[in-house]
Amino acid sequence: MSAARKQVPLLATVLVVLAAATMVWLGVWQLLRKAWKEAMIARHEAAQALSSEVPWPQVPKDFDAALYRHSSLDCETVLGWKARGGRSASGESGWAHEAECRIPGGRALVAVGWSRDPEAPHWAGGPVTGIVSGSDEAIRLVAAPAQAGLAQLAIPDPRDVPNNHLAYAIQWFAFALTALVIYALALRKRWRSQAPDS
Repeated sequence: MSAARKQVPLLATVLVVLAAATMVWLGVWQLLRKAWKEAMIARHEAAQALSSEVPWPQVPKDFDAALYRHSSLDCETVLGWKARGGRSASGESGWAHEAECRIPGGRALVAVGWSRDPEAPHWAGGPVTGIVSGSDEAIRLVAAPAQAGLAQLAIPDPRDVPNNHLAYAIQWFAFALTALVIYALALRKRWRSQAPDS
């Protein structure tokens, strides 16, 4: 007697294939993100090497072109302080002190320096030079030299920008392969349980 025909459940197979295809697509998207991130980092490294100063960017469309460039501004009034985790130029962990400044034409965030103490320093503002860096508020000026008697913060480096997209892509491809292998094993078990006794 011939072996029973092996049947493949249509709905389950379609769902597994669609899920695996989605995971593969997410892996490819992460590879595209990796290429984009590497190009961005290379562009910022080239900007970092320039010694010329750019005007402090006032509108979002100018932010990216100013990142990692030398700039300056005049902090007319200190409106408030924030302390967040940061590293000194010598690599010590501590606090980065950021002043929200009123400047001609708007506001700006200035990272005035580093200390081990989270208490806000005494600083009334004034002209500041430094490096334009990204922050949660879009951009900030990392003062160089540091102000208010604080230690120098680590200079922003585009190589510190996270670029984990290759690892994410490998994870998604592994998830897709795992889903297909598990489904193939489940089908094999199903067929064996349906096979007639010898």
